[in-house]
Amino acid sequence: MRSDNGPEFVARAVQDWLNKRECQTIYITPGSPWENPYIESFIGSLRRECLDRYLFVNGREAQQVIAAWQHEYNHYRPHSSLNYLAPAEFARQLPAAGDLMVATALPISDSRPIISL
Repeated sequence: MRSDNGPEFVARAVQDWLNKRECQTIYITPGSPWENPYIESFIGSLRRECLDRYLFVNGREAQQVIAAWQHEYNHYRPHSSLNYLAPAEFARQLPAAGDLMVATALPISDSRPIISL
């Protein structure tokens, strides 16, 4: 797992959980988001389009709002890097895994969130 060292990854409980499961974590160098541009771009979108627009009353409300944003992000929001398709539509257009010698992208499942809280 790769993570930055900033405020988006402050949970010591997650670090402890990963360590107990003998997962190796790699941290990018502080102040160098170019080392992990995809997640930095995603976190920026999540913050601008969702988190900064709400003042959550509790964790359950945050989960519901973020889940709704996630559904829109995956199913309706066009992404320029995906030829202006939503990720779910892009995934549907991928050839079957057996047809590929090397997988270039993983399909996005309706049941797996792109973020976990």
